[in-house]
Amino acid sequence: MKVFPAIDLLGGKAVRLLEGRRDAATVYRERPEELVAELCAAGVERLHVVDLDGAFDGARKHADVIARLCAAAPVPVEVGGGIRDAAGARGVIAAGARYVVLGTAAVKQPAMVEALCKELPGQVVVAVDAKDGMVAVEGWVETSTVSAIELGQRAAAWGAGALLYTDVARDGTGKGPNVAATAALAAAVSIDVIASGGVHTLDDLRRLAAAGVPAVVVGRALYDGRFTVAEAVEAARC
Repeated sequence: MKVFPAIDLLGGKAVRLLEGRRDAATVYRERPEELVAELCAAGVERLHVVDLDGAFDGARKHADVIARLCAAAPVPVEVGGGIRDAAGARGVIAAGARYVVLGTAAVKQPAMVEALCKELPGQVVVAVDAKDGMVAVEGWVETSTVSAIELGQRAAAWGAGALLYTDVARDGTGKGPNVAATAALAAAVSIDVIASGGVHTLDDLRRLAAAGVPAVVVGRALYDGRFTVAEAVEAARC
């Protein structure tokens, strides 16, 4: 299993949220690009960047910061948050990102996302953010009527490169990932599923790897010093 360290952007700073709440942010670095070398030193294969302001407000907010992060990164970068249209997706790729993550748009503008999957083969990652099995949109503040598995299957049919699965109730809480739901989604689709949310210990990573999950995003546990990136990479090899 591959480990993708996360850099979440809020107000131009690198932060982590608790349960997706904007008012529950911990600042980890004033200049997010300073994290790149530290996170990549252990040989990770990708960085996961989220524009949280964009996710909440529905429009990209950190174009300059993201461009600096991509320029500093020796590995591919995937970027999500606030990307609601084709121009926004193209802008992220033009800024240097290898992959663009689309969530709300996949529910509200499926035809556009399907077209982007064809325009950018393998570069579109569809975010499946779930609350009790149903997809959450608009920065996790609205719950849709679409199930996580239904959205995942649609995205696979469109030609998405991967799914990014987050159990919103566990994100940033350290309660452990929802291994069963992640594995169920992976079993229901033909493309890779990237787990996200709730990783707290190395055993969490081992459980995901044992369940056959191809990749995982890790954020707060790294910044809180619960384990290093190198230890995470090693645990994910199980």
